Amino acid sequence: MSDTTQSLDQQAVGAYLSGRLPGFDTAFDVHKFDTGQSNPTFMLKTSAGNYVLRRKPPGVLLKSAHAVDREFRVQKALAGSDVPVAKMHLLCEDDDVLGSAFYVMDHVVGRNITDPSMPDLDNETRAGVMDEMNRVLACLHQVDIDAVGLSDYGPPGNYFERQLARWTKQYRASETEAIPEMDELIQALGAAMPADDGQRGLVHGDYRIDNMIFASQGTECRAILDWELSTTGHPFADLAGVIMQWQMPPGAEGRGLAGIDRTKLGLPSDQAFIDAYCQRRGLAGIDGFGFYLSFSFFRMGAILQGVLKRALDGNASNPQRAIKLGGFVSHFARSGLQALRK
Repeated sequence: MSDTTQSLDQQAVGAYLSGRLPGFDTAFDVHKFDTGQSNPTFMLKTSAGNYVLRRKPPGVLLKSAHAVDREFRVQKALAGSDVPVAKMHLLCEDDDVLGSAFYVMDHVVGRNITDPSMPDLDNETRAGVMDEMNRVLACLHQVDIDAVGLSDYGPPGNYFERQLARWTKQYRASETEAIPEMDELIQALGAAMPADDGQRGLVHGDYRIDNMIFASQGTECRAILDWELSTTGHPFADLAGVIMQWQMPPGAEGRGLAGIDRTKLGLPSDQAFIDAYCQRRGLAGIDGFGFYLSFSFFRMGAILQGVLKRALDGNASNPQRAIKLGGFVSHFARSGLQALRK
């Protein structure tokens, strides 16, 4: 394949990694993962074991986007903590090697669940996976960012205020047509902005069940993946992101739980998940959750607009899927307005 988002220069990879990592002094295989719209991700199969290479896409990119260096830094910092991450091996920021920056990590063996309804599992396992997802999220938000060396990983101040400004700027930079619902949502979120309550910790930024690897048997989380949007900020952003995802249609496309009888499948309600999270963090509850949920819809709409723009510019990891996802921007905006009004 000539498209550098779809393939790797295998000779260049081997030349660079030989002597730096075991297994690259002989022949090795490369396979591109279908998942991951933002940073193209590849399996490297060697005689010494399997690795994963994650690279920044080539071409002209939005400022601060596709930060593989930040992904590498945060996962390396979390090694040995209560937050499960893959082992980081190497970061290369020399664009001359592959055409863009990349890092290499261990391949974590386990199962990746793309459908939160988990149709192939029994009720007990479904409930266990969801509880583990809740437990790991609470652990993430209790990380001492000073102790792990991430106190400077994001700026101080009102997280949602700066995130609204950032994603509005990103959205405008990738705008391909006027979407009135997005314009209205941006204004409404600014008007409803809550005061900073002082909570500041590590935020994953895209915490979903399909960004996790679970044990092949059982419910233990082996690793959280895709840290591109991570920063220091308000933990409710991650929690609201989970609830937002569940409002999506079920199945391979929406990857949500809308319309599903959760009780019948052993899955928690939105409120049950929120309550369990609060209990684990010692919180009495969350006031004004509609704002956090609305913001999550807005941010995802802005992200999908960027995915669409990259597809139109020829830089998407999976162009056909990217164009399809880009068509949902107005839907996310409407959902955000609805959440805010509630």
